[in-house]
Amino acid sequence: MTTPMRIGVVGVGKIAEQYFAQIPKLSNLSLVAVSDVDSVRARGVAQEQGVEQLSVDDLLADERIDAVLNLTIPAAHVEVGLRAIAADKHVFAEKPLGLDITEATQLLQAADAAGLRVGSAPDTVLGTGVQTARNLLDDGTIGTPVGAAAHWSSPGHESWHPSPQFYYQPGGGPLFDMGPYYLTTLITMFGPVTSVAGSVSTSGRSRSIGTGPLQGTPLDVSIDTHISAILFHESGVSSTVTMSFDVWQSRAPLIEIYGTTGTISVADPNSFSDPTEVWTAERPEWTVAPVSGGYADAGRGVGLADMARAIETGRPHRASGRLAFHVLETMEAVLIAGRERRVVALTSTTGRPDSVPAGSRPDRW
Repeated sequence: MTTPMRIGVVGVGKIAEQYFAQIPKLSNLSLVAVSDVDSVRARGVAQEQGVEQLSVDDLLADERIDAVLNLTIPAAHVEVGLRAIAADKHVFAEKPLGLDITEATQLLQAADAAGLRVGSAPDTVLGTGVQTARNLLDDGTIGTPVGAAAHWSSPGHESWHPSPQFYYQPGGGPLFDMGPYYLTTLITMFGPVTSVAGSVSTSGRSRSIGTGPLQGTPLDVSIDTHISAILFHESGVSSTVTMSFDVWQSRAPLIEIYGTTGTISVADPNSFSDPTEVWTAERPEWTVAPVSGGYADAGRGVGLADMARAIETGRPHRASGRLAFHVLETMEAVLIAGRERRVVALTSTTGRPDSVPAGSRPDRW
């Protein structure tokens, strides 16, 4: 390891708290400055983190900063990313990569032309939970995979988030907000998606903010709130996906992989180190699988550290813009398929990211 990658954060909302908790633990990352449209909030965060508060313009122009961690709302992901690339800085952004593949294409093309890297959440797939499940699958523990099912649901984020308006605008909703965790996991397991079928709907129930200073404020809904899809993977496996803001409670498993000789219950893809369980014909009971891969004790920011190390060593980074683009196109195709009641073919593809060996760290050799 030479010098740490120097980071400037744009957007210090709720998700930023998880990044700030992890970055000090990663020796190849160094936080330099933060910025937010809410200057008061940014000032408070800067004081907490012991770094500078800068305007967005000044942060992007600051030559001390190597990479921008973009934690803005989805509608600003590409705009801020393009400005960062124009300022000769690498970019790692929260999901989704963009609102649609048209603007996301501009981001990746600009980065390629500038010789810069684009990374994107979710990086939870680099933790021990999903990586252990991948190893079980690749080792043939459940025989030949035949299918998978993924389910995430809630009554809506307004029950806990003090400012949830953006979840109900384009770029939000259950598919664009939570879907990347599940789709990235499925693509990590089975490879790229070639086509999708889907069904989408929007419930008519009224929604309002349930907590914080805006409690009781009505929410305008301009996204689909219940989505079901079938993903057809290049490997021949098909996976079913349900994402919903209309389910008050469910006992459906988060992700299960079905094989000819058993089943894998994959760890929560919104976490890094939850256990993965396995059931096989030879051992017909649920058993917690021993950790066999993944970055241990990981948290949000590990994908950025992995990218920093990949830049230093000249290898592809795992939580890549290309993978996030394929996830974005998959989600966009699901919505088209659901609204038009047809199967939609994808135009992009991506490789399975390299697995993460057990015991490795993203910030050390």
